[in-house]
Amino acid sequence: MLRQVLHRGLRTCFSRLGHFIASHPVFFASAPVLISILLGASFSRYQVEESVEHLLAPQHSLAKIERNLVNSLFPVNRSKHRLYSDLQTPGRYGRVIVTSFQKANMLDQHHTDLILKLHAAVTKIQVPRPGFNYTFAHICILNNDKTCIVDDIVHVLEELKNARATNRTNFAITYPITHLKDGRAVYNGHQLGGVTVHSKDRVKSAEAIQLTYYLQSINSLNDMVAERWESSFCDTVRLFQKSNSKVKMYPYTSSSLREDFQKTSRVSERYLVTSLILVVTMAILCCSMQDCVRSKPWLGLLGLVTISLATLTAAGIINLTGGKYNSTFLGVPFVMLGHGLYGTFEMLSSWRKTREDQHVKERTAAVYADSMLSFSLTTAMYLVTFGIGASPFTNIEAARIFCCNSCIAIFFNYLYVLSFYGSSLVFTGYIENNYQHSIFCRKVPKPEALQEKPAWYRFLLTARFSEDTAEGEEANTYESHLLVCFLKRYYCDWITNTYVKPFVVLFYLIYISFALMGYLQVSEGSDLSNIVATATQTIEYTTAQQKYFSNYSPVIGFYIYESIEYWNTSVQEDVLEYTKGFVRISWFESYLNYLRKLNVSTGLPKKNFTDMLRNSFLKAPQFSHFQEDIIFSKKYNDEVDVVASRMFLVAKTMETNREELYNLLETLRRLSVTSKVKFIVFNPSFVYMDRYASSLGAPLHNSCISALFLLFFSAFLVADSLINVWITLTVVSVEFGVIGFMTLWKVELDCISVLCLIYGINYTIDNCAPLLSTFVLGKDFTRTKWVKNALEVHGVAILQSYLCYIVGLIPLAAVPSNLTCTLFRCLFLIAFVTFFHCFAILPVILTFLPPSKKKRKEKKNPENREEIECVEMVDIDSTRVVDQITTV
Repeated sequence: MLRQVLHRGLRTCFSRLGHFIASHPVFFASAPVLISILLGASFSRYQVEESVEHLLAPQHSLAKIERNLVNSLFPVNRSKHRLYSDLQTPGRYGRVIVTSFQKANMLDQHHTDLILKLHAAVTKIQVPRPGFNYTFAHICILNNDKTCIVDDIVHVLEELKNARATNRTNFAITYPITHLKDGRAVYNGHQLGGVTVHSKDRVKSAEAIQLTYYLQSINSLNDMVAERWESSFCDTVRLFQKSNSKVKMYPYTSSSLREDFQKTSRVSERYLVTSLILVVTMAILCCSMQDCVRSKPWLGLLGLVTISLATLTAAGIINLTGGKYNSTFLGVPFVMLGHGLYGTFEMLSSWRKTREDQHVKERTAAVYADSMLSFSLTTAMYLVTFGIGASPFTNIEAARIFCCNSCIAIFFNYLYVLSFYGSSLVFTGYIENNYQHSIFCRKVPKPEALQEKPAWYRFLLTARFSEDTAEGEEANTYESHLLVCFLKRYYCDWITNTYVKPFVVLFYLIYISFALMGYLQVSEGSDLSNIVATATQTIEYTTAQQKYFSNYSPVIGFYIYESIEYWNTSVQEDVLEYTKGFVRISWFESYLNYLRKLNVSTGLPKKNFTDMLRNSFLKAPQFSHFQEDIIFSKKYNDEVDVVASRMFLVAKTMETNREELYNLLETLRRLSVTSKVKFIVFNPSFVYMDRYASSLGAPLHNSCISALFLLFFSAFLVADSLINVWITLTVVSVEFGVIGFMTLWKVELDCISVLCLIYGINYTIDNCAPLLSTFVLGKDFTRTKWVKNALEVHGVAILQSYLCYIVGLIPLAAVPSNLTCTLFRCLFLIAFVTFFHCFAILPVILTFLPPSKKKRKEKKNPENREEIECVEMVDIDSTRVVDQITTV
């Protein structure tokens, strides 16, 4: 009883609100426009988010804490001494992969000379500044002897060239560790790709070679020069490529990912304009009909204007509060499109159900009472689910900002639908009541006055007048609308046909089977190339790197951050045991073995051991680089302790398999907790992978919980709690299918797809809630009758919004970007699966599942008896036939 009273009270409130807006249409039409102009004007000076790590890496992760610890122990510049990939932080750098179209050996004489020429051209790049030209020598990472550090593969190629020039045959390159003539062992697993080896790891050929150039960025001026050098580096590589057409070069810099991520916005512009034109055209067509008075093409256009004003207002607020733009915002207009269009079409559908002889204010009040309650509840669902996503519980900044922007846009869209679109409905209502043309707003003459006009003129002014309706005939002047006619006369009867239902159930079982098959193959996608434009440096470089340099994982730093007893043989064995199974590519391992042998043979005490350890750096040239891997602390009695040490490891794993690399990280983490020696492991890629799966699923998980909570809470607000049960089951079915089918469509569970799934919860409720509400609340007729009635009442609005939404999504499929490709596939699946449930699954299942629709037996009293007139007829054979004519 309380539910019915509350439901009736809310309808009364919305009815009064509609009457009030209809009494002041000019104010409510102009206020949203002024607010949007004032707030949206600030968006003309928007800022772009520069840091991809800030957007896509988990905000609170152990990897960031480990990076701070590593940076405090070992200086960043010295960490790049041997250029083992990105040891601590990427910084500024330029990379190029050189390969051949014909899979030639890049170590032969011709290609060796070519690569060394490229190296010379890169080192001569100049960045002009007022009064000075900067070269690579001015901004490079410096060695201990104040010379530029270059990739060790350059030294290998130079020695290979010298060996060929002197006809030396004893020089051999081994893989993945080779030795130079000065005795240094260098790791080349990330510099030589597509390697074919002889016996004893001797390299026979290599299909690709990678060069890396690290730059300083210690201050703002240095960082600006380094950024310009990176741009010149790419231009130099492209020019070198044009002059040497037989080789293929893939340049890449520290700015490439950021530039290619934001490039999606630029390449999407003309496609979004096309999408807007298509949506406007479809919205106008969906609101049009042959009757020129009752047609509402302007409302289709004004519905999109309402959505645009809300989006502009939200963008202005985000900009004024210090928010920065990023390419994920491309999904916000489509979130608004799905919610806003259905709300406006539902209001238009309610307008068609009002009586034409009523005043415009009364009709508007009836529209608000009929449609605003469900629209308000679905808007609240959007705000709660996206609001949870915008909370600090969301660990990925891109998802949090997207949800925050969506919340603001949806809130203002709700206000603008109530005010701006409601006022537009009032204005078009007055045009209709005055029998004015829906487009040209001129008075439409009666058919008698059009007899002498041309056929095309009569067609444009076709209208039905109320006095033309015969007395006693039910006038439904909106049945001439194409979609209304289609649903009422054809589709409703067809979908509820007894012979059609088994096929629909069969299709649903097939749907569940394929969805389950895809659901069992879901994988998290932490590959950053999934969020950039396609024809970019990032995609080309990443593809080449995965093809040629995936034999070994990224270099992992193994850092011991406590003062351990290095003279203790058991500790030495423990350290070597923890790194067993890895390729150890630093001098620490070989030196530790040397000390281990020396300690075993001599039994040195602690003081002698540490003195020898310190002095060996000055006396042993073969360990000259090892001093960067140990930090000493001098005590008051001149004793020396080893405060921290490190070595670098490479796992024999597939870098393309992100799951395998993630498992490796988790294994090392568990080992660091249980080991006797306190150590941490780190690589910059861990910042993106660390807790990525849990951080990624958190917004969806929290949104689902909040959606279920709101559905449970709203059960006390709606007229029947069974509505929420059906909504919950429908949402689960739709989300399950979307996740399964998007996996089969090669879409991974990344930031974009998770945001789409959050939106999918709300989109399903948007479309299915009014349909289910009408069915559940229906009484006194059969289930089939109420299924037909629900489709007739709400099916037109669902179909109109679906057509506009799909038409708007189609251009998105052509955008050359992985981000928009993921966006299109997820949104298309959400729209299609929801449409499949609204127009096929639910209409069939509801015909034989609760609630039941038993007829109420009314007690007959003397004042309400059935009068039966019996007419007796006798035929020729004296057969008596009684014809009963019943009137009430």
